[in-house]
Amino acid sequence: MDLTDPLVYRLSEMVQVYGTTISELVREEFGDGIVSAIDFELDLQRVADPKGDRAVITLNGKFLPYRVW
Repeated sequence: MDLTDPLVYRLSEMVQVYGTTISELVREEFGDGIVSAIDFELDLQRVADPKGDRAVITLNGKFLPYRVW
C-alpha cells in the first residue's frame, strides 16, 4: 500500500478513525461475523454538489457469520 498517495492515505485514515465504529454497526445489524473481501463489489460515483463534487464509494461485501463449533 502506497501511503504516500494522498487518496490512499486518506482512505486508510478513514478506516483507522471509523473502523471500530463500522465494526460495531455491522455487529449490531448482523451479529458476530465478518464482511467478505472476496465476495465483494466496489462502486464509485460522482455526485454533483455546489460546494464541490463528492465521491460516493460503496463497499458491498457478503456478511459471513462466525460458525459455532
